[in-house]
Amino acid sequence: MSKIRKEYLYNLKVEAATELNRLQFIKENNDHDKSNVQSKINGQEGGPIGGRMVKKMIEEQMKQMMKP
Repeated sequence: MSKIRKEYLYNLKVEAATELNRLQFIKENNDHDKSNVQSKINGQEGGPIGGRMVKKMIEEQMKQMMKP
């Protein structure tokens, strides 16, 4: 994956997490080993962020498709 693409996805993740008031969960993923945390808990923390990211990506693509 290109550096530009990685930066885009990271920025999108931060934006989505900020909108959902879950920015701390991004920092936790980067700062702590969470291998001992149950997947159910990880999903509750990060799932809404990923879902919002997908929604934003779809919205961007729809806007691009509507341009003449």
